[in-house]
Amino acid sequence: ELAWGADSRTIFFTLRKADRDEPTSTNLDIYQAKVDARIAPINLTEANQATDTLPTPSPDGKWLAYAAMARPGYESDRQVLMLRNLENGETRKLTDAWDRSVASIAWAPGGKALYVTAQEVLDHPVFRVDVATGKVERLKASNAATEGNIGDVTPLADGGLLYSRNSILLPTDLYLRDAKGKVTQITDANAAILAELDPVKVERMQFAGANGDTVWGQIIKPANATGKLPVAFLVHGGPQGSFGDSWSTRWNPRLFAQQGYGAVTVDFHGSTGYGQAFTDSINKDWGGKPLEDLKLGLAAAGQKDAQLDIGNACALGASYGGYMMNWIAGQWTDGFKCLVQHDGVFDARAMAYETEELWFDEWEHGGPYFAVPQEYEKWNPVNHVDKWKTPMLVITSEKDFRIPYTQGLAAFTALQRRGVPSELLVFPDENHWVLKGANSVQWHRTVFDWMKRYLKK
Repeated sequence: ELAWGADSRTIFFTLRKADRDEPTSTNLDIYQAKVDARIAPINLTEANQATDTLPTPSPDGKWLAYAAMARPGYESDRQVLMLRNLENGETRKLTDAWDRSVASIAWAPGGKALYVTAQEVLDHPVFRVDVATGKVERLKASNAATEGNIGDVTPLADGGLLYSRNSILLPTDLYLRDAKGKVTQITDANAAILAELDPVKVERMQFAGANGDTVWGQIIKPANATGKLPVAFLVHGGPQGSFGDSWSTRWNPRLFAQQGYGAVTVDFHGSTGYGQAFTDSINKDWGGKPLEDLKLGLAAAGQKDAQLDIGNACALGASYGGYMMNWIAGQWTDGFKCLVQHDGVFDARAMAYETEELWFDEWEHGGPYFAVPQEYEKWNPVNHVDKWKTPMLVITSEKDFRIPYTQGLAAFTALQRRGVPSELLVFPDENHWVLKGANSVQWHRTVFDWMKRYLKK
């Protein structure tokens, strides 16, 4: 991350030292340097051993806004908006009382306010933060019910904002929000391609999940479909993430709806956008509250929309979502006609010693495996292979060092030895995500063919 100061001579950047502690550290720091000076960069955030990120200098060059976490070793801690006086080094927390995590920062002209984005339930809207008081105000569009996913916020001199926006229904375009809140779409880059697609509609739902807490989800289905719809039950990764109202070239719910499925998503305990306590609640409980939320959420979707045939469903997920497929295989054995498991943890013990992200695994389970083996084994899918019977497609990539591809090979071997119908798709040239176009096409064709085999048309 690189940001230029107002004088065009100063730069701010983030850096994490690649020393022997790096695999167990989330200590990202912000440095300041002069481009024409032969002195070492200055670490502005050395005192904080957790993440410091998003350096954003003010237009007058006097202040540096940035986001900071408080807990070392935790990648999903709340990112609080910070303000640093660049002359004397004094720092204060602007949004310490706001239970949301700052994802981007932009200064308003004049420097009296900052515009930030943050997840809020299923949206990712923009907020105005008053520099003097820290007061946070969500900027709702006067002509839109929801905001979708907003980014690239650029404040304008007349009080308006230029930003990008996407949603499940629409890929990214540019929008202009005037000072009165009216939003106008100013580009339509994908209009011709979108016109070729059948219409899809999105509906939000909420229900009482684990512990009676409110849990949110979405139903995405063909707009003009008749009769019962087979279900694609999509489980997000992270696990501290969200299947919110946004567009993606990976795991896009609209593409499943285009195939004639009712796509259902659930933001289970551990998801982001619902307060830090909700996000933290998955810690050392990977197979507990989240699985309960998923069971309750699928039932709630069926009650909300009678067109969804939840008894004729395939569950799919990647990363933590892939872990959940392995966990479901041994815990929810009659829930689905098929499963799709992508880059998921199969054996928590092996994962603890194989992953490059030791900080992640050790935070989620309360320490290294040798110190707290019971926390890993409590939710370890490998311990329940004797109950596996649901057909599963396993997908993995040889350049994935986060959840190494041996985890996928092991899951496939377990399926084959159990005699469970199964297929294996390996990408030699991908990492934890499928990013290349031709590989993405093959991924989707393979997944859709697998679902079609087990779900009624």
